[in-house]
Amino acid sequence: MRLDQNLRDRTKTFASAIVRSYIRLPKNREEVAVLGKQMLRSGTSVASHAREASRARSDSEFCSKLDGLLQEADETQLWLELLVEDCEIRDSTLPDIHLEAGELLAIFTTIVSRVRRSL
Repeated sequence: MRLDQNLRDRTKTFASAIVRSYIRLPKNREEVAVLGKQMLRSGTSVASHAREASRARSDSEFCSKLDGLLQEADETQLWLELLVEDCEIRDSTLPDIHLEAGELLAIFTTIVSRVRRSL
């Protein structure tokens, strides 16, 4: 099974938003630097897992790659929440990125559920 190009593009756009937000973070605070790197790693992994899923050789492998995507998207939401709530980062794009992570979680959870039902 292959992912629709629109979904691949959407995850890449998400990763790009993560990169741009990371660049804007004030890295002179250690906690922000650490959480920012975690956000950068997990947020960009969403797109890489989508690409890997597109190359899956079976439905089981496809679901496995998307499970990784789901873990990374959920983790990204955590880092975003910690940056906003605990580090008081007020970047106006962070809520939108958090929302997009949630939408990606919903979309890919539905895809995995449907594919697993057909196995």
